[in-house]
Amino acid sequence: MKLDRMIGILSILLQKEKVTAPYLAEKFEVSRRTINRDIEALCMAGIPLVTEPGQNGGVSIMEGYKIDRTLLTTSDMQAILSGLRSLDSVSGSNQYTQLMEKLSAGSSNLLAGDTHILIDLSSWYKDSLSPKIELLHSAILSGRKVSFLYFAPKGESARTIEPYDLIFQWAGWYVWGWCESREDFRLFKLRRMTDLIMGDPFEKRPAPPLDFSPEHIFPYAYQVTAIIQPEYKWRLIEEFGPESFTVRPDGTLLFRFGFTDKTSIIGWIVSFGGSANLLEPAELRREILAFAEGICKNYLQT
Repeated sequence: MKLDRMIGILSILLQKEKVTAPYLAEKFEVSRRTINRDIEALCMAGIPLVTEPGQNGGVSIMEGYKIDRTLLTTSDMQAILSGLRSLDSVSGSNQYTQLMEKLSAGSSNLLAGDTHILIDLSSWYKDSLSPKIELLHSAILSGRKVSFLYFAPKGESARTIEPYDLIFQWAGWYVWGWCESREDFRLFKLRRMTDLIMGDPFEKRPAPPLDFSPEHIFPYAYQVTAIIQPEYKWRLIEEFGPESFTVRPDGTLLFRFGFTDKTSIIGWIVSFGGSANLLEPAELRREILAFAEGICKNYLQT
């Protein structure tokens, strides 16, 4: 892509005193004429480049802008490389790492990256997730609608959206877009989407800023209070944080947190077996009992 190549040329010029057009042409596998057009485009964009003919000539950044050569430090480049590698973990390719190789201008100390930070965004569902991300990303860039089946706690539905952004949040991938059936912007979880089909072009509409706060995306409908046995302290810390509970004098844990729906509350409490006792909402205690009796009934029949 032309933009990737121009960024790569600029990065090389920031790191080297002077380079030749043949060097750049070989580096990016294009013709010298293409490199000359890229240099002209960079000059038009306000980058003060100087071209010197002759045996010792080449392309360089104007002397007065030498301070810009420290724009990206080694640690900056390593951090960028870690981020780009994380994108490769979901793209199923190494296109982002290849872009980083262009940006780093072949400097081995930069290409090594920060090996102490390993980011894998693909989750356990890489085989099914990567094609969804690729299709949605393509649809966003080309401004085309996407239709799919969506599976939510309230049931299955056919949706068509105008996609605007791909988002990795709350340990999962989401797409933010205008939903035709809801006539509003909605957030959809990629793991709940199947049978994605790219559709007709659409004209982008003004999109409101996306508020990522849990209170906005998943508004609390129930405030839960429960007593949890101490051997499950690790789970409360992992799922809700150490501020979600206090330790009682007898060692049990008094848990308080907000939930979006009662189905989640019942399933969560039951998952502790006999090690959790729901105090509030009190009206759900009977539903938990009915849930447990239903399980007992199923197993007593076998």
